[in-house]
Amino acid sequence: MPHRDTVSWNSIITGYWKNGCFDESKRLFGLMPTKNVVSWNSMIAGCIEDERIDEAWQYFQAMPQRNTASWNAMISGLVRYDRVEEASRLFEEMPRRNVISYTAMVDGYAKIGEIEQARALFNCMPQKNVVSWTVMISGYVENGKFDEAENLFEQMPDKNIVAMTAMITGYCKEGKTDKAKILFDQIPCRDLASWNAMITGYAQNGSGEEALKLHSQMLKMGMQPDHSTLISVLTACSSLASLQEGRKTHVLVLKSGYESRISICNALITMYCKCGSILDSELAFRQIDHPDVVSWNAMIAAFARHGFYDRALASFGEMRSNRVEPDGITFLSLLSACGHAGKVHESLNWFNSMIESYKIVPRPEHFACLVDILSRGGQVEKAYKIIQEMPFEADCGIWGALLAACHVHLNVKLGELAAKKIVELEPQNSGAYVVLSNIYAAAGMWGEVTRVRGLMREQGVKKQPAYSWMEIDNKVHFFLGDDASHPEIHRIRLELKGMKLQMIADDDIEEVFSACSC
Repeated sequence: MPHRDTVSWNSIITGYWKNGCFDESKRLFGLMPTKNVVSWNSMIAGCIEDERIDEAWQYFQAMPQRNTASWNAMISGLVRYDRVEEASRLFEEMPRRNVISYTAMVDGYAKIGEIEQARALFNCMPQKNVVSWTVMISGYVENGKFDEAENLFEQMPDKNIVAMTAMITGYCKEGKTDKAKILFDQIPCRDLASWNAMITGYAQNGSGEEALKLHSQMLKMGMQPDHSTLISVLTACSSLASLQEGRKTHVLVLKSGYESRISICNALITMYCKCGSILDSELAFRQIDHPDVVSWNAMIAAFARHGFYDRALASFGEMRSNRVEPDGITFLSLLSACGHAGKVHESLNWFNSMIESYKIVPRPEHFACLVDILSRGGQVEKAYKIIQEMPFEADCGIWGALLAACHVHLNVKLGELAAKKIVELEPQNSGAYVVLSNIYAAAGMWGEVTRVRGLMREQGVKKQPAYSWMEIDNKVHFFLGDDASHPEIHRIRLELKGMKLQMIADDDIEEVFSACSC
């Protein structure tokens, strides 16, 4: 193409790497009779897009002359691949900086957690644009500085959808879904990212029903979900144990062409498990060509949750045969399987194997699970010894497991100790007072029962009501015991009565089969 001018060459070279043909771009760049700064910049951008950051650096160094765009491209590329220190050195050497240069470095500092340095640079920017403000706000959100993010957002002169979405994410991380929804409703033209932020926020904060409603609204408006949307919706279905909604979402996964995404399959495994369909969990697992550790963990956890100890062990063996290394979550699932099956001795073996054979340091949740298994198995003193030997302070979950066991096995002394520890950690924890009161009552210590109840009143501690939920006609209903105020309480009672009759019938059938087998 010797007759083409430099502009044409540049356009063709850029077109090739944008379409994934970077090597062809390199070949044409080498053939160019005359190269200008745009040609070199295009090759740097192509390298960065093709994940060849070192090659981009070579082109940058070889350039006969550079402009501000050259420096910006290289700095942004280094930040993109987490080489912030190199980007910072380049930024200091840069002869002339503009708003893009400053914004790239603010983003870089925020990415590595140097949020104060990012803010200092943001403050001394000679000029800021909407991207600069958004990057700084997002940096605060990602680093858990929500108050600072909110203050800066209020100062932002022209709020755009990206900044608003970042704030929605921040509010949801803080558990402030009401504030997030108010901001979400203020967005005039919502994009997929803003919908995803709000749906994910609801799903992660236990508002599964709201997440499903918002997803339905999103579909009605013609917005197509991506894999992030679907994972959040599946998470919502899991939290509600709504099998029908889960199946509908699975159909949507198939229609959207995401059935081969491993993250989607992992979410499906968990959803079907929590909705009570272990068979569907297995089918989702078998759709994965090369399961990763998350997939295996989800399947082992599913078997554990449903009490299939032997199948959980078999999956672990299959996982090792496929040369997938277990992690702490794997062993947490195995311990859970032991707990469901009442395998006290085996749980100790797995715990020791995790440490000695796999060199995995146990976390608080591993100790909590082990304490729970020992406690349920009646080995309350041994459970307490484990707590004493832990390398960190026990949390409420661990003391709670011991307290529950003390109630079952009527160990007043350890029950008093566990309850005291829980109250020290969470003064308003009503459960500790109630269980301790029940332990005293079971031991006939009525004076202590009165003392504990009086202490609850003095401290202003109130027992939290326990809710139940039931799915009727694709809608999840939350209700209390003897809750006559619920608008659907009559239907709920009929459903519960039907379930009771079905359970009696199932027991009768089981007795008949047992008799026949004899």
